[in-house]
Amino acid sequence: MDINKLLEMQAELDRYIEEENGLKDKDLIPKKVLALLVEIGELANETRAFKFWSKKPASEKQVILEEFVDGLHFILSLGLEIGIKQINLKETNFTVEDITEQFLIIYKSIHDFQEKYDVSKYQSLLHHYFHLGELLGFSYSDVVNAYFSKNEVNYQRQQEGY
Repeated sequence: MDINKLLEMQAELDRYIEEENGLKDKDLIPKKVLALLVEIGELANETRAFKFWSKKPASEKQVILEEFVDGLHFILSLGLEIGIKQINLKETNFTVEDITEQFLIIYKSIHDFQEKYDVSKYQSLLHHYFHLGELLGFSYSDVVNAYFSKNEVNYQRQQEGY
């Protein structure tokens, strides 16, 4: 499975949402950036990676994966907003192994992208996000399968007036 299939699916979902909600010519980038920040926070909360004061364990892997995919939906959507038509995930040599540190890198990447909506900032964000997925123990196929499932849920929610 190629990530570009996910990008196509996201484009279809975005079109559907925009048409259903009369948002065709609206600038949605700021709202999508904020939504992504919220989703990253929800993901961090489920991992509990930063909660040094708590003995409670992280949520189940499936719950964390679903939150991860929620963030991926917004990352793909932001790519579409800046004209990304194809994504090439490349091998990276990230050395960060600490999940908390990786979350902070992702927040910085989002901030950098927000300051200048360009392809290089976007690709940096995307690659850092996938590195977080690796640190969380997700395979590429885990992510793809979860994306498919969540994409269906997102359509259902739209049809139900979510």
